[in-house]
Amino acid sequence: MFVGAPINSRGAASGNQPIVGPRGRVALRIAAIAGLLALALHIAHGQFGLGGRAADSFTYDWLYDAVIISGAVSCLTRAAVVRQERLPWLIFGIGLAFNATGEVYFSLAFGDSGNVPIPSLADLFYLLYYPAAYIALVMLVRRRVDHFGAAQWLDGAIAAIASASLIAALAFDPIARDASSGSTAAIATNFAYPVGDLILLAVVVGAFGLASWRPGRGWLLLGLGLAASAVADTSYLYTSANGTYAVGGLIDSTWLIAALAIGAAAWQPTAPRSTRSRVKARRMLVIPVTFAFTALGVVLYGDVRHVSPVGIVLAGVTLLLVIARAGWTFADNARLLTASRHEAVTDALTGLGNRRRMNAELDEALANGIKSPPAVLVMFDLDGFKLYNDRFGHLAGDTLLAHLGHRLRAAVGSAGIAYRPGGDEFCVLLRGDIVRADVHIAAAVAALSADGEGFCIRASHGAVAIPSEAHSPSLALRLADDRMYVHKGGRGGSASQQTHGVLLELLREQQPELHDRLRDVGRLSVLVGRKLRMNEEQLDELRRAAELKDIGKTAVPEAILNKPGPLDGDEWMFLRRHTLVGERILAAAPALSPVAALVRSSHERWDGSGYPDRLARTAIPLGARIVAVCDAFHAMVAERPYSPQMSPEEAFTELNRQAGTQFDPDVVAAFELAWHDDRFDPAAAAQPTR
Repeated sequence: MFVGAPINSRGAASGNQPIVGPRGRVALRIAAIAGLLALALHIAHGQFGLGGRAADSFTYDWLYDAVIISGAVSCLTRAAVVRQERLPWLIFGIGLAFNATGEVYFSLAFGDSGNVPIPSLADLFYLLYYPAAYIALVMLVRRRVDHFGAAQWLDGAIAAIASASLIAALAFDPIARDASSGSTAAIATNFAYPVGDLILLAVVVGAFGLASWRPGRGWLLLGLGLAASAVADTSYLYTSANGTYAVGGLIDSTWLIAALAIGAAAWQPTAPRSTRSRVKARRMLVIPVTFAFTALGVVLYGDVRHVSPVGIVLAGVTLLLVIARAGWTFADNARLLTASRHEAVTDALTGLGNRRRMNAELDEALANGIKSPPAVLVMFDLDGFKLYNDRFGHLAGDTLLAHLGHRLRAAVGSAGIAYRPGGDEFCVLLRGDIVRADVHIAAAVAALSADGEGFCIRASHGAVAIPSEAHSPSLALRLADDRMYVHKGGRGGSASQQTHGVLLELLREQQPELHDRLRDVGRLSVLVGRKLRMNEEQLDELRRAAELKDIGKTAVPEAILNKPGPLDGDEWMFLRRHTLVGERILAAAPALSPVAALVRSSHERWDGSGYPDRLARTAIPLGARIVAVCDAFHAMVAERPYSPQMSPEEAFTELNRQAGTQFDPDVVAAFELAWHDDRFDPAAAAQPTR
């Protein structure tokens, strides 16, 4: 006569494991109906007198004992036919069997007799139920919950002790007074019941706390059954002490509800083993606060009316545990805050500091401006990493970056701090002056180098001494970045770099002044490109185009280039062909084809009157528009024999006058902003890289 809850057509609730097959489900439904009918009959007879006094013996003895036995049979059958969680349900069944045996023995031995010896054999069977219930419940909790955090332990303990304090405050004194008479064995037996019930109720509530107060249907039925059993026992002892207990009343029906609920819980679909519970913040607050108010209520009630000292003591322990829970929550939140702050300033891939941490620590290093302690900021960029990433994939690229990051940290050691601002860029902030930093920079470059079959990774770098060369973080970063890209441009690694170097050397040999001027135009162009949010690859192409924009002039006769007077029409036509010649020279190296396109368009005008293609507005590549502005500015402020030198302010005036006709207005504005930005020092940017 055990209860089986409804199970879906596939044999299990969603996400749960099936217990029995179709025939078993039919048997469970029949048993559920029989159990509910028996409970209804018991309530109807006890409360409404259904069947009259003639039905007392059947209802209060045989029907009652049959329902109690059915709970034990349900648990034992579950243990016999289902392998999963067999042992705890076997122990539950044995405990309920002891209880049922006590009921049967009591009915047969004493019946309606008012002279019942204490203790009796029935008491032994009744009391054996408690340890079986404790053990089985703890075993189920251990099997169904993988992890018990300290917060869960504390919540469970708070709930358990607060509940016990409430029951002890309300019922323990009259029960204790009634139990304190008789022989020593009688007193021990009488006290065992309330103590066992308090422990059982505490274990049930504590188990729910360990499960993070998210019971499934099975947990809910089991908790209901065990709690109902403890409440019924306590109520029986309390009413017996006051002389108000009535056979067949609601207390007896509560025992039947307990047996049926435990029997039903045995056949609920078994949920998968859970891991650490995700407890909502509101629930984390409400549960301890609720039981804290319960304990506080017991203490305050004890000031108005006398309550059991046991209840007061348990309430005090509850409040102490609530304080411990609050302390644990504060410490846990502090740990989470520390962890989140660490994650916010740490690169997840390499474990190095990220850009946020680098900026914060650079601000700290330069907090006193020019009076700050000496240090060296070094910026690194990996050469060849893009090809590695393209060839072997992003996963391999991430693995390589993590490996290089670990090597960089080890190479720097205690001399400084390593960072990964993003992508394939790394930075190091070294303590001490730049002379002492050389050995650490060399070690960092070696750490960021890697060779293998089909790839070669090297690191370009730029270093700036602070505060002697830069007394603000933005200037230090800009100088290090500029010097790093100058170094990158001077490396002879790839074919494009080698070609670029050869062509620059050609310009140097043929026209030294032109070569130097174009290197300066390249630096200015990169500054403007950053203002216009160009990426690193675009900036590299922009710098190369600025430095090689006049490579086609190597094919122009010196008589035309150095003619002191104005050029005639044929000479202008010949000179204007230098952009096309430059494009052909650069396009011969496939890696420089993007640069060749910018060189071709470097003399186009915003209004479409330029050459060679008469492109207008945004049809002109952005890089070419930038180079045109930077080249014109540099020409105006430089010393030249055929035109007077302008001041920067005069050159800005001329650029703004020509904005919208010769030049892109947005590029002119970005150039002026880059030049006048108080974080940028043109003289420092023009210094050669180390």
